[in-house]
Amino acid sequence: MGYNEIMKNKLMAIIGGILAILLIVAFALWPKGKSEISDGLKIYAFEAGKADAFLIYDDENAILIDTGEKELGDTILEYLELNNISKLDYLIITHFDKDHVGSAAQILESITVNDVLQSNYPKDSKVYVNYLEALEKAGVNVTTVAEDLDFGLGNVRVVVDALAEEEYISDASNNSSLIVKLYYGATSWLFMGDAEDLRLSEYLSKNSEEFTFLKVPYHGHNQAQISNLVDTVKPKLAVITSSNEEPEDDEVVSKLTQVGAEVFLTRKGAVLFTTDGENIATSR
Repeated sequence: MGYNEIMKNKLMAIIGGILAILLIVAFALWPKGKSEISDGLKIYAFEAGKADAFLIYDDENAILIDTGEKELGDTILEYLELNNISKLDYLIITHFDKDHVGSAAQILESITVNDVLQSNYPKDSKVYVNYLEALEKAGVNVTTVAEDLDFGLGNVRVVVDALAEEEYISDASNNSSLIVKLYYGATSWLFMGDAEDLRLSEYLSKNSEEFTFLKVPYHGHNQAQISNLVDTVKPKLAVITSSNEEPEDDEVVSKLTQVGAEVFLTRKGAVLFTTDGENIATSR
């Protein structure tokens, strides 16, 4: 073997060693926020158009917050089956508009639900009647939330913020949204339903904590209290449930990005968040 060939082989070996070291360092420094967290809590935001459906689950427990419209039922059930979820510990219906309770009857008829938590403001609608009939048939334990709830489910702490009014003077259905807070390790998750200004003012009058994640209220409509909410919560992650036909307001997205939030629009696809209690991975 000639001198030049020997030197070439040595150089290639050195380069190979450097590349190996760089790969090891890159792997170690790669931010835990993309796809490498496999165990822990998962929060799945369904692509549901201008409607809400969020599944929170781990290997032991599952909570479904709202069920989208009627047409989403098959998608929710398919996702549950794909992830080997055979029961829901809690089904939380934030309020009874069809874009939040639409497929609840199908869910109740198709899978075991241990407990239902619901708002206190009924609707005069067929989808609400179907929901009530499915509840009765399933024999599920139902709690109409009249006062704040605070309970544990596995490693998750769940807090449900109850309504202060029996009926709101404006936008009664949306303002009757239950607000759900989840805590897992160092992460916190705030789901605002379709809360409008009266409900937002009520919430902000007694809550000032920041959250890792915000489910933006009322599909990203720009409301008088949105700036106060965003400035208070200061989320790192935010989800807006909107549709291409009725997109979110640009002003809301701008306010979120101004506080440093990464904004996800479900009209651009479902989003999965996975957290080990400290780091959060996102995938679509």
